[in-house]
Amino acid sequence: MHETSARLLALLSLLQARRDWPGGLLAERLDVSPRTVRRDVDRLRELGYPIRATKGPDGGYRLDAGTDLPPLLFDDEQAVALAVGLRIAATSGVGVEEAAARALGTVRQVMPARLRHRIDGLPVTAMGPSTTVDPAVLTAVGDAVRAREVLRFGYSDDPRRAEPHHLVTRGGRWYLVAWDLDRVDWRTFRVDRIDPRTPTGPRFAPREVPGGDVAAFVAGRFRGNEGAGDWPCRGEAVLALPAAELAPYVRDELVEEIDASHCRLVAGAWSWVALAARFGALGADLSAVAPAELRDACVTLADRYARATGSP
Repeated sequence: MHETSARLLALLSLLQARRDWPGGLLAERLDVSPRTVRRDVDRLRELGYPIRATKGPDGGYRLDAGTDLPPLLFDDEQAVALAVGLRIAATSGVGVEEAAARALGTVRQVMPARLRHRIDGLPVTAMGPSTTVDPAVLTAVGDAVRAREVLRFGYSDDPRRAEPHHLVTRGGRWYLVAWDLDRVDWRTFRVDRIDPRTPTGPRFAPREVPGGDVAAFVAGRFRGNEGAGDWPCRGEAVLALPAAELAPYVRDELVEEIDASHCRLVAGAWSWVALAARFGALGADLSAVAPAELRDACVTLADRYARATGSP
C-alpha cells in the first residue's frame, strides 16, 4: 500500500510538471507497465483529479482543470514559495487578507517540520496598502485587459472609455495603464477609483506603450515626465559623507567616492525644489552643487525654511 501511494504521488507530480505525457514515457519514468499507469490514473480520477486520456499510437495523459479543487502536490521549494506569497498577500490590496491567512494556516499545518522551520524563520513583514481594491473590480478590469476589449467605466464620477493594456502595482496600489479614447493619450488610472460599466466595448488591436517598457513608462509618469523613465530634473552635489555610508540609502541614484569622507551624488526628482530637498535631507554639508537650477532651488528652499521659522 505504501509503495502504491508513493507511486501515485510520483505520477501526480509528473502530470503537474508538463502538459502532455505519452503513456509509454510515464510507464518508463515510473518503472511500471502501461497497465499499471492506467490503473493509477483511474485512482487519481477517483480522488478528483481530472485526467484526460488520448488514444492512438501517441496516446497519453493530460491533467486538466476541473470544477472542484483536488488535493495538490508541491515540492519543498514550491511549498516555501507558496507560503511566502501567502504571507505577503496582505500587501496586494485586493481584499484577500483573511483568506490568505487561512490558506497559510492550512498549508503550514500539513508541512513537514523542516519546512515549517524555514517558513517561520523568514524575516517577512507584511505591510498593508493604503487602499484596498474590490476583487470584483480587479477581476473585471483584468478580464478586459486579457480580452482586449474597450473598458467603459466611471472614474471620480467622470465617464471614461479606454483601451486597457496592463495592470501594475506600485506603492501598495493597483493601476491600469490604458489608452484613453477621449483624451487620445496614454493614462494611468487608480483601480480603486474605477467603476466598471457593462457591457464592455468592442475589441481593439493592442498598442505599444511609449518606450516599449511598461515599468519604465509608469515610473516616468510618476516622475512627472512622458514615460521616458528618467526624472525631469537631475543634478549633483558633493556631500561630506563617505560613499559607503550613503550607498545603502540610495535607489536609482549614482554615488561616486571622492575620498574617505566625501562623495558625489547624482540624483533626480520631479522638480528642482524637490531635488534640493532630497540633497538637504541627507544631513550633510553640500558643495559643488550643479546645475544652476539646483543652486537656485537651494536658495528658494532656504528662504522658505527661514520664513517658516521666523529666522532672518
